[in-house]
Amino acid sequence: MKVLLHCQRLRFIWLAKPAGRHFRRDLRLWAPLTLDDFEAINRCEKPLPKNFNFAADVLDQWSLKEKSGERPANPALWWVDGKGDEVKWNFQELGSLSRKAANVLTKPCGLQRGDRVAVILPRIPEWWLINVACMRTGLVFMPGTIQLTRKDILYRLQASKAKCIVASEEVAPAVDSIVSECPNLKTKLLVSPHRWDGWLSFQELLQSASEEHSCVETGSQEPMAIYFTSGTTGSPKMAQHSQSSLGIGYALCGRYWLDLTSSDIMWNMSDTGWIKAAIGSVFSTWLRGACVFVHRMAQFDTDTFLDTLTTYPITTLCSAPTVYRMLVQKDLKRYQFKRLRHCLTGGEPLNPEVLEQWKMQTGLELYEGYGQTEVGIICANRKGEEIKPGSMGKGVEPYDVQIIDENGNILPPGKEGEIALRLESDRPFCFFSEYVDNPEKTDATIRRNFYVTGDRGVMDDDGYFWYRIGPFEVESALIEHPAVVESAVVSSPDPIRGEVVKAFIVLAAPFKSSNREKLTAELQEHVKNSTAPYKYPRKVEFVQELPKTITGKIKRNVLRDQEWGRM
Repeated sequence: MKVLLHCQRLRFIWLAKPAGRHFRRDLRLWAPLTLDDFEAINRCEKPLPKNFNFAADVLDQWSLKEKSGERPANPALWWVDGKGDEVKWNFQELGSLSRKAANVLTKPCGLQRGDRVAVILPRIPEWWLINVACMRTGLVFMPGTIQLTRKDILYRLQASKAKCIVASEEVAPAVDSIVSECPNLKTKLLVSPHRWDGWLSFQELLQSASEEHSCVETGSQEPMAIYFTSGTTGSPKMAQHSQSSLGIGYALCGRYWLDLTSSDIMWNMSDTGWIKAAIGSVFSTWLRGACVFVHRMAQFDTDTFLDTLTTYPITTLCSAPTVYRMLVQKDLKRYQFKRLRHCLTGGEPLNPEVLEQWKMQTGLELYEGYGQTEVGIICANRKGEEIKPGSMGKGVEPYDVQIIDENGNILPPGKEGEIALRLESDRPFCFFSEYVDNPEKTDATIRRNFYVTGDRGVMDDDGYFWYRIGPFEVESALIEHPAVVESAVVSSPDPIRGEVVKAFIVLAAPFKSSNREKLTAELQEHVKNSTAPYKYPRKVEFVQELPKTITGKIKRNVLRDQEWGRM
């Protein structure tokens, strides 16, 4: 493929230098911040600097170490498409190309610091270039999956008042169909080898752009990115993160959960539209100086996945539990993974059977983690600690994770409640800054001196946390849909996952003649958007009526017994 392709306020004075950031204290010149500094800041043991920019203070520092010979010029990004095309950039090459991309955004695109840029791209190298280019220019990066519909894109462009959209051919037609309804959108930038009427060509502009670019000096609390995240009601919220919440806030995650060193190669399977891509494919990995490995893989395929692990020297793998569930159906002992040593998962509960099967066939543990778009990793199973099958691990630094009731009281071990983070006097810098233009929803995340995640769980006597999917939450989401008159949610046996969420639904009269397959998909997507992706009912059964009982709990018990009695 062608080249393209706070813990507290700072009391020091920071000076911009080409080689990084320095500060004067007692008239002495101090060195740029190191990885140890970032980890200490993440723990709140050191103050948050007034200014911080991930491109200048992290990526360019690795580039300087390559140039001076302090570290080998290993790939920073290693991309393959499975069809013979391959891209390898070390940190110097990433720096050079991202400066060119920064000039594309600020010159022909006419964007200025603080402008919001919607980026809807698949797993291609340009996604990483645009990401770093936005850091260098102080633009606010807003990623989205290419699975977004026309309606989704319209909402995001209108709500964010985005000045520019960077997209691939997959979504260009949808953008063109709604652009007239987006008065703030000034520039459309296409990432494609082909020209598209009304769009600027990123490839052409990148080729002619200058490599000279001075990185802006962004404040630590200055906006860096916006992620659209679902809620229990209404449209997706815009969770805004700062330069430091993402750029420094994942330093400890990289060391303790991902267990990365500068010689590791990290393959994170997350879609580019989600926060997990930022965690595993940008910030945690590059803070540690490790390589981000990417496979284009438009559609997941187990054979391609396993062949990739046997062909490339990937050391660290992170993927959704569903992927591991599919992999353990294979005879994994036939495969010789080149260098794989550490495997991670998250995004939904991992059933113990898969954990056991994966270890039995590969000899490797699966380290599950739990987090949120707003605050990052909250709980994790870490190397050196006992893994309790079915648990998402213990609370991780810098958070004090507790289970609380509806009044903000801490519950004892074994009692189910809401997963929450205890707050000190100041809001942690690694939290999201706010839900943009939605102060009520931002305030609603705080209950007394806790940040409330909205997820339910339980903690055992050893401090391990366990998911709980409350049926009432799923039923509440379903009843908001006009097709649903009544619903009951129970667990149902499943040959791959062990058990899954199933919804029994009584339809409203106008929907009784609807296509059941399409309606099922619509209801599942509705629950994903209203709660969390892992909570949606994987099975849906439409019924004429539900059991006539006094309480919802008894109703669920009757249906659950029927469901498990079918085994």
